[in-house]
Amino acid sequence: MGDLMQRLGELMDQGGFVMWPLLFMSVFTVALCFERLVFWLRVNRSAGLRFSRFMGLLHKGDASEVRSLASKDNSPYGELADRLAQGGDADSVSVEVVEYQRPRIERYMLVFSTIVTAAPMLGILGTVLGIIRSFELLGSQETITDPREISAGIAEALLTTAFGLVVALIALVPYMACRGQIERAICRFEAMTAAARGKFTSRNS
Repeated sequence: MGDLMQRLGELMDQGGFVMWPLLFMSVFTVALCFERLVFWLRVNRSAGLRFSRFMGLLHKGDASEVRSLASKDNSPYGELADRLAQGGDADSVSVEVVEYQRPRIERYMLVFSTIVTAAPMLGILGTVLGIIRSFELLGSQETITDPREISAGIAEALLTTAFGLVVALIALVPYMACRGQIERAICRFEAMTAAARGKFTSRNS
């Protein structure tokens, strides 16, 4: 572990100051991945246990059973089922609930997208700064006696580019996975709305 931390410190020194925001992005991305993983595991577990039952009860128009089951489910599906069972236009209720739940299911998506875009750009910035550093040494009046002075700028350029791409890839995978889960959840919202359409309006009228 000590050797690993020492090696990481050496890479950070070689890469220059651009490596620090990239390191922060990588740690932040891992933390967000964990939070989203836990959230979607809970939502999908709830869906696996109760979604089919919600669909059956909504098709039957059994409001009391739907609300009873929804009271035991704190997922977005439970919220939608409870609101649908209260009556009213199913499409309007669905839009209202989906918009209310959208910040919950789309949480951190903008952050992931920003990291995916910004990390390679920071890497390119580090590359440019490293090349500039090398050319400044080559253009100076002093005689360069140690080739490592030039290679330091080249190492900075290559390290920041590679690290920026790695951070972007780390963020891209959960971003796409969350996009898929969001689309799946919206499809389920639509299915529940279709099942409840016209079933509960007359009950509360």
